[in-house]
Amino acid sequence: MATINEIQDEIIEEFADFDDWMDKYQLLIDLGGEQEPLPEQYKTESNLIDGCQSRVWLQADYEAPPQPSPGREKVVLFRAESDALIVKGIVALLIRVLSGHTPQEILDADLYFIDEIGLREHLSPTRSNGLLAMVKQMRAYALAFSVNN
Repeated sequence: MATINEIQDEIIEEFADFDDWMDKYQLLIDLGGEQEPLPEQYKTESNLIDGCQSRVWLQADYEAPPQPSPGREKVVLFRAESDALIVKGIVALLIRVLSGHTPQEILDADLYFIDEIGLREHLSPTRSNGLLAMVKQMRAYALAFSVNN
């Protein structure tokens, strides 16, 4: 499995192919569209992320890695859904980077891809706050799993 930084570098490369921000927004929308829908049972009040303008549900599970290998720790698997297309793409990127890693890897991660692809500067203030709220919630799950491990 690729490291968090390897995945971030892949994303930076994908976004580097586009100069125009309209194309980058389209890429985000496409990424969100490719994401598997979140099962209805997870669209609960407790899974809604506070601080997002649109509705974003985030489900985190702590389980054995998809390809178990000897000595491999349990990992956090994230799934999410949003009712806004661009936000769905943003959360798809975060899931791609963080899902499938251990709580400690998630807590230690420097999410530099957000600035590298220009996401923070091209989002409206409310979407930017939502992005930070999503990251904060994902780290909160990782922290909770690491403490209860």
